[in-house]
Amino acid sequence: MSRYRLIKDRISGNLFLVFTHLSILTVVLIGAGLYGKSVPILKQSSFFHLLFSSEWKPFKNQFGFLTYIVGSLIVTGLAIVIALPLSLLTAIFISEYMPRNLKRLLIPFIDLLSGIPPVVYGVWGVLTIVPFIQDKLAPHFVEFSSGYSALAGGVVLAVMIFPLIISILLEVFNTVPQELRDASFSLGANQWETVSHVVLKKSVPGILAATVLAVSRALGETIAVLMVCGNQALMPHSILDPVYPLPALIANNYGDMLSIPMYDSALMLSALILFVIIFLFNGISRIVLYRLERRSYA
Repeated sequence: MSRYRLIKDRISGNLFLVFTHLSILTVVLIGAGLYGKSVPILKQSSFFHLLFSSEWKPFKNQFGFLTYIVGSLIVTGLAIVIALPLSLLTAIFISEYMPRNLKRLLIPFIDLLSGIPPVVYGVWGVLTIVPFIQDKLAPHFVEFSSGYSALAGGVVLAVMIFPLIISILLEVFNTVPQELRDASFSLGANQWETVSHVVLKKSVPGILAATVLAVSRALGETIAVLMVCGNQALMPHSILDPVYPLPALIANNYGDMLSIPMYDSALMLSALILFVIIFLFNGISRIVLYRLERRSYA
């Protein structure tokens, strides 16, 4: 019987190891496939020239990705700046202050927001956020703005990642032992002091992990951003200017202009750049998270 259990455990362990290697291999194959399709344009121009040039003239075989990279980073940065503080405060209120019965009613609605299709958020942005920026906000800062801007994309993305961040933060706060809260209260700390000095301090790695996942989601979002950002390949001078993120570039043009020489390779290179940005960001964040966890357990 014990021999059978050992064989079963060994088979299960090897099976999980195979699946792990397959997962890693899938990521490697995606990167290799994108690189293979990008080789023609990389032979024509250096990677750093393509990366830091803002000239995008396909008919002249000039492909510069700087404006698209800047557009993606601005929209993602705005989304995180808007979403993270609000999501953090909301999660704190739900976890530490809200009555349990009301919490049970509210959490399913937050989860429901995650299932709304991105195109619905995009339509909402076109009908509400874009007119508000054009008619109410922009006139106080610039002479004219169509409303289709980096700010509109940031607001829509922020609303999209609200439920993701809140759900993760609630799970993180639930992992903080109740004994730590009770010890803080016994020393005379009030509710907010306990939250700020115990719960939040203990949850720093989880908050960082939630931020990483939110950034990855925001960087890869396509439809909603495409609908509200304006999609103009110009270097933005303010958040009220239109931008053209990398995912919108790929979605708008792939399959339509492939008769132009090097255009297919340029779009594949843009996908590779987006892939590398997300991969590097997650890698660096994992290193920071690992160090924070080691410091907390030291």
